[in-house]
Amino acid sequence: MGLLTIGAFAKASRLSPKALRLYDELGLLPPARVDPHSGYRLYDPAQLERARLVAWLRRLGMPLARIRTVCELDPGAAAREVRAYWAQVEADTAARRDLAAFLVEQLSGKDVTMSCSPSSLGIRYAVLSDRGAVRTSNEDAGYAGPRLLAVADGFGGGQHASEAAIEALKPLEAEVPGAELLSALEDAALRAHTSVCELAASDPALRDVGTTLTAMVWSGSRLGLVHIGDSRAYLLRDGELFQITHDHTVVQSLIDEGRITMAEAASHPQRALLLRAVGGGSAFEPDLALRDALAGDRYLLCSDGLSGVVAAEEIRRVLGSVADPGEAALELIALANRAGGPDNVTCGVAHVVDGAESSAA
Repeated sequence: MGLLTIGAFAKASRLSPKALRLYDELGLLPPARVDPHSGYRLYDPAQLERARLVAWLRRLGMPLARIRTVCELDPGAAAREVRAYWAQVEADTAARRDLAAFLVEQLSGKDVTMSCSPSSLGIRYAVLSDRGAVRTSNEDAGYAGPRLLAVADGFGGGQHASEAAIEALKPLEAEVPGAELLSALEDAALRAHTSVCELAASDPALRDVGTTLTAMVWSGSRLGLVHIGDSRAYLLRDGELFQITHDHTVVQSLIDEGRITMAEAASHPQRALLLRAVGGGSAFEPDLALRDALAGDRYLLCSDGLSGVVAAEEIRRVLGSVADPGEAALELIALANRAGGPDNVTCGVAHVVDGAESSAA
């Protein structure tokens, strides 16, 4: 078969002539030959496979620069790149879906506020922090109160950073209407980021200081969650343990993209490298979520000094079997230290109860 005109090639590849001209200009899909007299673009039928791949990737919404990368890879590597792209799309879509649901509820007037009604929920809470068995100082910080539970894991001389981040969240202990939870959390997280950046600017020795931040605020039967970094939030509900935050680390991104397995992640040399954080030169892009709380729910916020060395099944066992939040936090820290205690460890535990039962442990 001879060379195809741009019209024939467009029909066969399901790309418009306009798109083909653009892809030629970008170097993504240049024609096999350009007639020197007429300027007509002529395509080799062997180019159809690449053209159809470009068309499919455009239907996925993949940016042209990334399509160029995919087209230059061998099939196996190209498949991994497409998988990685779609994992990111799904993560972004999930975040937008949660925000859309929140906005629909808010605009529908279904505001839930903290009240003294029997239907209001409260928490029994405790937070404990330990330097671990190896570190000489503790750069973690935690807070637990009637409405706020928070954990921060500092780095780069980060004890002051984690403390500053927690301090910026404490105004959330004031009553926050349910419709304002996410806005209040976002504002508090921005205050924390500003405080840590000011700390870094105040002393050359602290220029790389930063911290993770994971926090929850309760209002009636709703809770707002803000999260950035690799500290975690877990929910135990009806005997099942769920991790409800997503680690913002290089290793987690590689897992999401299918480049490495969970087993490989445990020993990966970049397992502690953060993609997002409060300060520290990392991207400041906190995740925000609104959740329904149920009486009987048990929440754990922890630094990676716990999640990095204690199996999820052990966490589930402790949260499910220990009735007192303070004792649960103490046992979890003991488990981390028995596993070598290679890092600081902080645990904030909250049991959701009827409002009249809420208290510090």
